Amino acid sequence: MPRNTRSPTGGLASRTGWIGSIARFWEKTYAPDYVGLALLLTAYILLVFLVEPFHRMFFINNINLQYPHALVERVPVPWNIAYAGGIPFIVLIIWLLVTKASLHKFHVTLLGFLISIFLTLFITDVIKNSVGRPRPDLISRCKPAAGTPKDILVNIEVCTETEHHTLHDGWRSFPSGHSSFAFSGLGFLALFFAGQMHVFRPRTDLSRALLAIAPLLGAAMIAISRCEDYRHDVYDVTCGSILGMGIAYFSYRRYYPRLRTAKCDEPYPSRESMFNDGFGKIKNDEEVARSARDFEVSDEEDEQ
Repeated sequence: MPRNTRSPTGGLASRTGWIGSIARFWEKTYAPDYVGLALLLTAYILLVFLVEPFHRMFFINNINLQYPHALVERVPVPWNIAYAGGIPFIVLIIWLLVTKASLHKFHVTLLGFLISIFLTLFITDVIKNSVGRPRPDLISRCKPAAGTPKDILVNIEVCTETEHHTLHDGWRSFPSGHSSFAFSGLGFLALFFAGQMHVFRPRTDLSRALLAIAPLLGAAMIAISRCEDYRHDVYDVTCGSILGMGIAYFSYRRYYPRLRTAKCDEPYPSRESMFNDGFGKIKNDEEVARSARDFEVSDEEDEQ
């Protein structure tokens, strides 16, 4: 059966005039990715400022919720952004400049990294607010009113804490946002290093593998700090880490081939567009399959 190669724009690209021009631009460039990225950023900002979490009922004598509320975190939010967002972004730029990467490679690498970051932020906050799981330090945040019964379920109405963020953030335990963000940024960097240095090729030296693993160790330390600060438990941190790493892999693989392919250090080729060779993309599935075959590594190559 022949492969379906119908245009994503439904044939509009073949039309003349401004509609056809817009359709061709949409089809041949990364405009949809940038529109999606802008929508993710907008949705995330709206979540942060307008949405409050679901407040699960709790027992004030639940020992799992009675940990102290740490006013000084080991990795505050700004530092997490720097460690898992800013530093990897700068490292990617330096690597691409030093290796004299093509404009296309430069472009899709940074685009993939940003999509990984913002997609993780959005999904994490949607889940956090929907689940409304209490943090281990909820009782310290809540400051239940005197006389609150200990052996029956109570809700947020028994809390006397007046600082809005401190109180409501007590129901944003699952999954760990620090962990998911750390692995989305540093995990993407680890995947990039692994591809650039062919870590999964036969007889690759250990030093290259260690360099690829280093960002993951940094992400793990950030995640562990959330348990040390009693902001999350192991379950929150583990699920957040898996979520962040999964999204990092998803975003990386949209632009780069598998890590065992012969050309895993090069992104999928782009289709020439009206602007330059750096901003086009492959038009249909047949071209994708043909390009993917060019990136495959054979068993004979592994044995050499």
